Amino acid sequence: MNQKASSSDQPFVRDIAADVIAQWLETADFPDRLLPEVMPDRALGMELVFGVVRQRRMLEWTMNLYVHHKPEPLVRACLFLGLYQLLCMDFVPDYAAVNETVATVKRLAGAAQVRFVNGVLRRLVRERPVWQAAFARAPLGVRESHPDFLIHRWRRQFGDARTEAICRWDNQRPEVVIRPNQGRVTMNLFQGQLKQAGIEAVPHPAAPEECLALPSGVPVEQVPGYAEGWFTVQDPATLAAIRLLDVQPGVCVLDACAAPGGKALLMAEKMAGEGELVAMDCHEDRLALLRANVARLAWPNIRVVQGDAAQAENPALGGQQFDRILLDVPCTNTGVLRRRPDARWRFSDVRLAQQVETQRTILDAMSARLKLGGRLVYSTCSLEQEEDSKQIEAWLKGHPAFALLEESLLVPPESHTDGAYAAAMERRS
Repeated sequence: MNQKASSSDQPFVRDIAADVIAQWLETADFPDRLLPEVMPDRALGMELVFGVVRQRRMLEWTMNLYVHHKPEPLVRACLFLGLYQLLCMDFVPDYAAVNETVATVKRLAGAAQVRFVNGVLRRLVRERPVWQAAFARAPLGVRESHPDFLIHRWRRQFGDARTEAICRWDNQRPEVVIRPNQGRVTMNLFQGQLKQAGIEAVPHPAAPEECLALPSGVPVEQVPGYAEGWFTVQDPATLAAIRLLDVQPGVCVLDACAAPGGKALLMAEKMAGEGELVAMDCHEDRLALLRANVARLAWPNIRVVQGDAAQAENPALGGQQFDRILLDVPCTNTGVLRRRPDARWRFSDVRLAQQVETQRTILDAMSARLKLGGRLVYSTCSLEQEEDSKQIEAWLKGHPAFALLEESLLVPPESHTDGAYAAAMERRS
């Protein structure tokens, strides 16, 4: 984030951010669902909320250096906001970080808490070199704000150096990547329109001929061609699964876990409006976003339905069989912790086992709808082997009618993309 908020907006947006963080600390709900739809200086508010969520462990470690009791959630949220601004937001002067935080505490928690929060923040400012020396000696999980359990898993799988690189990648602010709809606009024409609008988008290193990274702070809705369906918001990691699915014009395709719709829209483009694409999801709130994206790009061959991919007997699909099936299954999201920083704090053995079971159920249910000679692609945005290669290896042992064609694993930062796994299988008998 590069711009400052106006001084008149800052106190109000910090109040909202503190309230959202306090709710998150108490409920562990999804922070994006806790954010109000309308708020002043939304960019600053999101930076504060998601920055604190991302750096939670570092902030707790810092707080514990100066605080010997656990404050109530609202005071702790305010304290985290102040610490985050002092340690991670270089464009906010120390005096402003302290003063604005203290003002928020006074409004939300009362004057009795002001002296406490003010004292902690000012002590950190005075003792910053001491903090820096102690922080440099802290373990990786503190320095890069990840749970030790996840770090230990990655070290076994990827080694020390790659694990540290993944953690650092997760703590970078993710860029917004768009992919021009090549059925509507050429890359050259689209880039020309962006330049005319003063938007200096750059080719993405992982897919320079297909994807562009937007500069920070550009709202997607203000990019030329948004309403006309000229592009989708799509990290290049999503392209791997579609490449493996090998969609062609005229085929019948099922995207069984389709929301928000990026992969479905890419498949529709490759089908050139010929054939049928059924885009299914089970959650009404996600279906609304899926329908909006489908309407914006207006591909005539997409049919949106509500249905549960884990159910073999699915009224939304009837008895329909498909030439191609994409299963972009629910997962632990460990490949996209840049974009979903809260997911790192939900990761556990129990949650992993639950997701693996759900994925296997979806594979069992939807594979029965694949035609003989058809192709099914299973994909996740997880780096965990239990959800990826081991899942497919175990499933294929129990389903000899299917054969593995190819699999792909993208691991950041060397992939320059989100983390993603995909496996293509063919039904041969």
